[in-house]
Amino acid sequence: MTTVAAILFWLSAGLLVYTHLGYPLVLDLLVRLTRRTRDLRFRRPTLSGETELPTVSLIVPAYDEEEVIAAKIADALGLDYPRERLQIVVASDGSTDATAERARAARADLVLELPAGGKVAALNAAAKHATGEILAFSDANSCWAPDALRELVAPFADPKVGYVCGQVRFLDPGGGNLEGAYWRYEMRVREMESAVAGVTAGNGAIYAVRRGAYIPLAPSGSHDLSFPFAFAKRGLRSLYAPAARAEEKMVPTLEGEFARKRRMMVGLWDIVVGEGMISPRGYPALFAFEIASHRLLRYLSPLLHLVAFVANVFLLGDGWLYVLAFALQLGLIAAALLGRFFPIAPFRVARYYTMTTASIAAGLWDRFRNGAGGRWEKAEGTR
Repeated sequence: MTTVAAILFWLSAGLLVYTHLGYPLVLDLLVRLTRRTRDLRFRRPTLSGETELPTVSLIVPAYDEEEVIAAKIADALGLDYPRERLQIVVASDGSTDATAERARAARADLVLELPAGGKVAALNAAAKHATGEILAFSDANSCWAPDALRELVAPFADPKVGYVCGQVRFLDPGGGNLEGAYWRYEMRVREMESAVAGVTAGNGAIYAVRRGAYIPLAPSGSHDLSFPFAFAKRGLRSLYAPAARAEEKMVPTLEGEFARKRRMMVGLWDIVVGEGMISPRGYPALFAFEIASHRLLRYLSPLLHLVAFVANVFLLGDGWLYVLAFALQLGLIAAALLGRFFPIAPFRVARYYTMTTASIAAGLWDRFRNGAGGRWEKAEGTR
């Protein structure tokens, strides 16, 4: 029993350390070895002066977004991109307010008033009606830099590129959420992934897809998670373009962030198993390595923590090292609990990490209780 407990403990603890800390270090080494970039910045293909920019349909899914939709369209109209080559599409998914009317008044090119079906269903409908060679997507509450669209579509000069995501900066006026700090770490990892074999996930604030590569997804699906791995299996790369910048208001509280992530995780298991993320068939070797290291191990983190904790209990009589490990695990839990009442940095980081990890397990629980989901549920405080 002790030997089994020791194997389970070191395997679980090792995988946790690897996915959060070791993997970025391995990526850094791989970037250097592949010699695709020297400064970890994506270098877009060189375009000649005569090269015509592709036509783009900028799609904005919306559900009761009357407060922000006019500003979003104004933001799109202000982009440094030829107006005759830009189609602005608003997909209103069963909105009960003045979203559609305000979108038309703000000069959107196409406003779709759709029956309520969820965000992904709205995206599928909009992609079907869009006319651009490139389909770009943005949240209704995202603000893009003037040159963001040019930077976002530039990598598509390479016909092997199917998906590109930009850099989103989360604004946190209240300072109660650490998602911005985590996202900076995540963007660094994705920048290195992009240089090695392609990103394993994107973000909803700013991304684009080659029209011919678009895949209609089930309501529980996610462009951010599904497209990169699905395209990899079709021989297309998914890249990160850090110069394509956007800003978005963050959920103001950690409790709100937990609720947001929990909703996001409901459909995760359908993507991992049902859509085939977990299957290595069709992946290039390096991309399979990225998926296993960055996605699958992260999603297994709640289970790995539980196994490490229980195994550690059985090993407490086997030396001081296991006593120390158990104390560190209890310390993490205690710091997370104290973080609610004493917002000092170590406690806040511990609280953010534990709640983010717990959201994965909570999403799985909700999936089994209530089904795959797919309904709109906007995070409070982000408009």
